[in-house]
Amino acid sequence: MRKFAALFAAACFLAGAPTVHAQGPQAAASHYPDKPIRVVVAYAAGQGTDIVARYITDLMAKDLGQPFVIDNRPGAGGNLGTEAAARAPADGYTLTMGTNATHVLNQFLYAKMPFDTATDFEPVGLVGTFPMVVAVNGSVPFASVADLLDATRRKTGATDIAMPSTTARLVVELLKAHTGVPLFGVPYKGSGNAMTDVIGGQLPVIVDTPTALRPHIASGKVKAIGVTSVKPSGLVPGVKPVAEQGVQGFEVIAWNALYAPKGTPPAVVAALSASLNKALSRPEVRQKLLDLGFDPAGGTPEQLAEFARAERKKWGPLIQAAGIRAE
Repeated sequence: MRKFAALFAAACFLAGAPTVHAQGPQAAASHYPDKPIRVVVAYAAGQGTDIVARYITDLMAKDLGQPFVIDNRPGAGGNLGTEAAARAPADGYTLTMGTNATHVLNQFLYAKMPFDTATDFEPVGLVGTFPMVVAVNGSVPFASVADLLDATRRKTGATDIAMPSTTARLVVELLKAHTGVPLFGVPYKGSGNAMTDVIGGQLPVIVDTPTALRPHIASGKVKAIGVTSVKPSGLVPGVKPVAEQGVQGFEVIAWNALYAPKGTPPAVVAALSASLNKALSRPEVRQKLLDLGFDPAGGTPEQLAEFARAERKKWGPLIQAAGIRAE
């Protein structure tokens, strides 16, 4: 009788084993999310990426029923925060709002990278795109990028330009490479201090996002003199592309996309992608993003992966040919 009881207990234990096993990553994904989700933004609060990340993840939080907490970790051109996201547990509770800088450009600008953009992340979805804007202090007499370039050619010394991001740096360096005009880029850790110095007259020119510049353009403290899209952009109405101001073919398009650490369960990635696309499909959300200076996108994780591959193929040779390196 005792032997039978022991065998019966063992059988019950084995019968219960699959239930225990089912509590692995995929099973946990079926209950996702059941706690707050951290979103690493590798830029300072108030910059374009931060503003868009907060807006879109607030919508996702309402949809998924858990708060999204923004974790700003600026530094090293975005590499500091992006590395932290890459090294986080792949459970869907740490994400990052990636950019064309963190997930494409830095790979070619920095001699050593602390992560691999192609292998250390799971793409979730492309949030949107935007051109960069060349703007000047409201009292500066330049009405166009052509004016800026002509004035710099005529004077002794370089024209200082505030660069609050890696993409801004790329714009300045490519302008120098395309025109031979002596432009001196002054790096800043975020838009705030850069904008303060340009508005205060310490520097005459800034390259930044439409999101960061829009309120200052509206107030007249700065004026936009060029956009880096090949064609005019509805995000900055009435402003001519740099490509139409004597720098033929000039184009730099920036973007934001949501990523998770490599190995995040497919079911979790699918849930996040569905929530992101649900938000981006709403007309009032799309209009709000346009008002912020951001052209909404969307799409599948696979489409984001292909988009990023194409971006790496485009920018790698251009950066190397221009000899641009991060300082």
